[in-house]
Amino acid sequence: MTSFRRLSRPAARLWRWLRRRAEFAVLAALLLAAAALLGFIALVDEVLEGETHAFDEAILRALRNPADSADPTGPWWLEAMFRDITALGGTTVITLITLAAIVYLLIESKRAAALLVLVSVGGGTLLSQALKGAFARPRPELVAHLVDVRTLSFPSGHAMLSAVTFLTLGALLARVQPRRRLKVYFLGVAVTLTLLIGASRVYLGVHWPTDVLAGWCLGAAWAMLCWAVMLGLQRSGRIADEPEPGEARDRAPAKE
Repeated sequence: MTSFRRLSRPAARLWRWLRRRAEFAVLAALLLAAAALLGFIALVDEVLEGETHAFDEAILRALRNPADSADPTGPWWLEAMFRDITALGGTTVITLITLAAIVYLLIESKRAAALLVLVSVGGGTLLSQALKGAFARPRPELVAHLVDVRTLSFPSGHAMLSAVTFLTLGALLARVQPRRRLKVYFLGVAVTLTLLIGASRVYLGVHWPTDVLAGWCLGAAWAMLCWAVMLGLQRSGRIADEPEPGEARDRAPAKE
């Protein structure tokens, strides 16, 4: 036990030192982005080889009444709930949330953060549309669609853009909070919204489950990559590291 404590103390000191290092945040974001990107690549490989077809079919069938493919399992309010939730990942809502966030950040003179949101969401939207056209996977016709859809299927745009938007905004909100509980809360809300929006697409029958999984992976990878790039530019001095709310006032010398 004594030897274990001797070994654990240097490890704990090393961990505290790493957490204080500015580069650690960049490294963590890059590692998360790499892990999510590897998950996306693995899914692409399986989908192109047709290995996920049985899995996709089984999930969609399990969510419908065997006697009526237009009747989802569960009470009537569950379908109504998922119809409302899925709208949160639609183009209109995502655009409004993004514009509101950018305007707020500009009013607060946080130009770097506003640029991060614009590049993250705008770039993610373009990437999603380009990949849909490249893979050209049709929407599932196994069950009836419970909402109107007019685009291709892979990856899920709702899953990807909700991950990009809410994870980016959640990370920004967590960064300006000194309390750990609030950091966890903001990130938890961002992740929960992302998961619910993606799940709604499968429940409503407009996406294969692997479409949503791929959208989650790629959206998280893109959000973390944009975050890491901004942090790296701030550390190199190419973008000013803007003070958090109240920080400028705290640093200002008191008047006599």
